[in-house]
Amino acid sequence: MLAEFGYGILLVTFLLTLYCISAALLGALNKSLALVESARRAMFLTFPLLSLSALALVALLLRGDFNVQFVYEVTSRSMPIYLKITAWWGGQAGSLLFWSWLMSAFTALAAMRRWDRDQEFLPWVLVVSGGTLAFFLALNVFFENPFARLYRLPDGTIGGYTFQPALSTPVYPSDGRGLNPLLRHPGMIIHPPMLYLGFVAFVIPYAFAIAALVTGRTDDRWIRITRRWSLWAWLFLSLGLVLGGRWAYDVLGWGGYWAWDPVEIAAFMPWLTGTAFLHSVMIQEKRGMLKQWNMVLIILTYSLVIFGTFLTRSGVLSSVHSFAQSAIGPAFFVFIGVTFALSVGLLIHRWGDLRAEAEMKSLLSREALFLLNNLLFISILIVCFWGVIFPLISELVTGQKVTVGPPFYERANAPLFAALMLLMGVAPLSAWGHSTVQTLGRALWKPAVGALLITLLLYFTYTRNAIALIGFFLVALVVLVAVYEFWRGARARQRAQQENFFQALIRLIARNRRRYGGYIIHLSMMMMAIGILGIELFQTETQGTLGVGEELSLQGYRLVYRDVARWDDLAGGVNHTRAVVELYRGERYLTTLAPRIDFYYDAQQNMTIPGVRSTLADDVYVLLLYWEPVSAQGATFKLYVNPLVNWLWLGSLVFLLGVIVAAWPERDPEPASVRVPRSARQTSSAD
Repeated sequence: MLAEFGYGILLVTFLLTLYCISAALLGALNKSLALVESARRAMFLTFPLLSLSALALVALLLRGDFNVQFVYEVTSRSMPIYLKITAWWGGQAGSLLFWSWLMSAFTALAAMRRWDRDQEFLPWVLVVSGGTLAFFLALNVFFENPFARLYRLPDGTIGGYTFQPALSTPVYPSDGRGLNPLLRHPGMIIHPPMLYLGFVAFVIPYAFAIAALVTGRTDDRWIRITRRWSLWAWLFLSLGLVLGGRWAYDVLGWGGYWAWDPVEIAAFMPWLTGTAFLHSVMIQEKRGMLKQWNMVLIILTYSLVIFGTFLTRSGVLSSVHSFAQSAIGPAFFVFIGVTFALSVGLLIHRWGDLRAEAEMKSLLSREALFLLNNLLFISILIVCFWGVIFPLISELVTGQKVTVGPPFYERANAPLFAALMLLMGVAPLSAWGHSTVQTLGRALWKPAVGALLITLLLYFTYTRNAIALIGFFLVALVVLVAVYEFWRGARARQRAQQENFFQALIRLIARNRRRYGGYIIHLSMMMMAIGILGIELFQTETQGTLGVGEELSLQGYRLVYRDVARWDDLAGGVNHTRAVVELYRGERYLTTLAPRIDFYYDAQQNMTIPGVRSTLADDVYVLLLYWEPVSAQGATFKLYVNPLVNWLWLGSLVFLLGVIVAAWPERDPEPASVRVPRSARQTSSAD
């Protein structure tokens, strides 16, 4: 009965969400505050109801009710408890319920705010966010029911059904298939939730943007309301991407972290537009410019969030990250088309009201450089989007699917990323409104000379690779500019307030969290860039079959094979094959590593676990590829040396600090007056 209870709650929540949308829409059209308030309270109810449905599913997963199709597909008796819980988002139907649960939580939180100044936004925010929630609930109710039970039909076929078909009999498997071995990793606890949090949180700024378009509020009020929503959404999505890279590095067994996989790119594309949006909204807040562009960016971000979810779940892409073939693809396609068309139509309708309040007068002003930054992000987006859809177009037109591999993305995007890094070094030194070559040059020459000296030092001591040197020069420039900005601001405050330097620095950051949090984020990005440059340009590898006592050498490291063993873990349902190897630098012993191969009996799949020795200088990454006890050929190993890769993971921690600083609430009062929309000003003057 627990499965039927969970599905019943899901159905009730879907109907309640439809009521919320209808009441909000009618309340807005008829100016009925009572109907709008009723819709708001209905939205509050969706979260506890979906929590009950989610708890029912988790209980089914934990107790191993394999008569439920979803439980059978993603769990097995041998899986530990934490993996049975995380299996909630490890399969198609459960992940859609997880999406809906988060969406209901975020929409309820947004609806809880005080609406005194923005009452006209409320019904439309409920309509947009509720419409998104209703769509995902409909996918669970009509297509991917996580509570469907297994039945055997008269013809012998077995399937999952919401209601028992005629003449069918229930099926009670003794065990489940279990999660894909690649998902049996602690990263499963946090990586998918972070991506989902990023995706879902971006719906809220989009809902407010549409509300602003519908109501004609063309000031920056909707941006101020959703500023932290956007920043936290961007943080979650960024951490999800980084954690996914770390997970791939740990379990995919190919020595890298990012393969330009289509599903990786599907999550990367809304990050690109979201990053552009976070930069662009500052121009609207500071100068009253780029109102039209900001609407375009948030509509694109929302559409790419839904598009990325569609690519992962429709089965149109082949990827280790994607789910199986499913009937929900057409529904996703229709929803994306309808929401995008309505959003663009509404934007065109309000286009004239969104004209800028000031003109861009200098190509070197901060707003001009921010706009160039946006154009570079959109250029990278176009490259990524084309790379993802080209195989689909090719298959549709020619019947053959062409693979777009990493070389395409790397060659097309590398110059664009380099230009972005240059802008990160130059833009903080420019001024709002107007900058000249002379003023910018006076501010830039010291960091530029410092970066050049660092690059020359690296030329003589580390590498003469031209691409690497350009990259390290840009990294050094951005770092020195950020440090210079911290130093300059702290020194000015120190002189003005008679504080010591460190006290002045801390209070400077506390009083300007958004600006200096942004600089910390820039520093973290450069730390990540060091790791990316290191592994992309300097990674080396070798492979060999070794007998006991034999060795493999690479980049001054020696790997000596000592032992190997194979045994069964009956409780875990896995067979382990583990090698023991010693790592030396020249003649100096460093450590002992234990790469292994795990074979999961329920899934009938292998997972390759590397042995890794990590320092800030490099990773030595060892894979056991093959060993059979009956073979006299020894064990086959693959050895990678990945220079500087740990700067990537270290930079992600600094990134988290930067976003927390930037998003931390400031005690600044609301402005006494809010900008009046252009249309309202014209009406007032006409009167």
